[in-house]
Amino acid sequence: MPDHAPNDARGTVDAAATSMDDENPPTFPEGIPARDIVAAKHEPRASNEVLIITGYSGAGRTGAARALEDLDWYVVDNLPPTMLPALVGMMSNDPAVGVHRLAVGVDVRSRTFFANLSSTLDQLKMAGIAYRVLFLEADAQTLVRRYESNRRPHPLQGKGTLMDGIKAEERLLAPLRRSADEVIDTSDMSVHDLTRRIRDIVAGKERLLQVTVESFGFKHGLPLDADHVVDVRFLKNPYWVDELRHLTGRDQAVADYVLSQPGARDFALGYADLLAPMLAGYLAELKPFVTIAVGCTGGKHRSVACSEAIAERLRTHGHTVRVMHRDIGRD
Repeated sequence: MPDHAPNDARGTVDAAATSMDDENPPTFPEGIPARDIVAAKHEPRASNEVLIITGYSGAGRTGAARALEDLDWYVVDNLPPTMLPALVGMMSNDPAVGVHRLAVGVDVRSRTFFANLSSTLDQLKMAGIAYRVLFLEADAQTLVRRYESNRRPHPLQGKGTLMDGIKAEERLLAPLRRSADEVIDTSDMSVHDLTRRIRDIVAGKERLLQVTVESFGFKHGLPLDADHVVDVRFLKNPYWVDELRHLTGRDQAVADYVLSQPGARDFALGYADLLAPMLAGYLAELKPFVTIAVGCTGGKHRSVACSEAIAERLRTHGHTVRVMHRDIGRD
C-alpha cells in the first residue's frame, strides 16, 4: 500500500514515537533467570485411573462413591457425560501432585444428558484414555424395598408406578450393563459388604493399615482417638534421676534406663507381638487406621521410650508405623 503521509509528517510521527518510548520504558523486566525457566513438562501418566460408576437407581452408587473416597479417589457424582472428557483432561500429569484417581458417577439422574454417555465413552477410547465401568445392580424386589424405605420417587417413574420406573431404567441401561468391566449385585449386600467389594476391585492388596503409636501423659488426659491404651507407669521414672530429668525418652540414656529395667523390654516387645495378629483384622473390618496410646505420668520419659520400642517391633511384622509424642514438650 502506498505511503500517503508527507515526509515531514512521517518524521514528526517517528520523533513522537521515539519520545514516547523514552518516557514509557518496558515495565516487564528481562534477564531474570527465574522468569525464563521453562516449566517442567510431564508426560501423560499411564497410571492415572478413571472409573465410571453407574447402574440402577437404589443399587448402592452412593455407598460405592463413599468407599472410593475413603480409598483416596477423587469422586464426582451425577456428572453430565459430555463434561467427562474435560474433567479427565484436568487430571494431573505431575507424579508428585494433583488427581490421579478419578471416579465419576453417571446415571439416569442426568436426564437427557445421559443419552450422550455411549458416544462420550467412545470419545475417551479414541483419545487413548483408559477407563473402567463399574455397574451396580439389584433385583426388583430389593430396589422396591429400598425406595419404599426412603420414600423417594424413582428418577424415571414420572406419573407411573415405581415398578414402571425400575423397568424403564433396566431397558435403558441394558447395553451399558453388557459392556461393563465389573457388575456388582448388591441385593444381599450390606453397606460394609459393598465397601469390601469395591476395595477388592480398585485397591487389591495395596491398601495398608495406618498404625500410629502415640505416647502421652496421664496427667494431661487420654488421647480421644486411641484404640488401645497401655500404661507403663509400673516402670521406674527417670524424672527422679537428676542426670535424666531434662532429657526425653528419645535420648539414648533415658531409653536405656527405661528398657533395661527387669521385664521392661520384654513387656514392650511382647505387647507389640500380641497386637500384630490383631492388626490385620482392622483392614478386614474396614478400619484402615489404628492408634495405640502408651502412657506414663507426664508423657516425656517412659511412654516415649516404650512407644519407640513398640513401633520398631511392629515394623518387623511388616506394618508401616508412625510415632507421635503428644506431651513430650509439656511440663
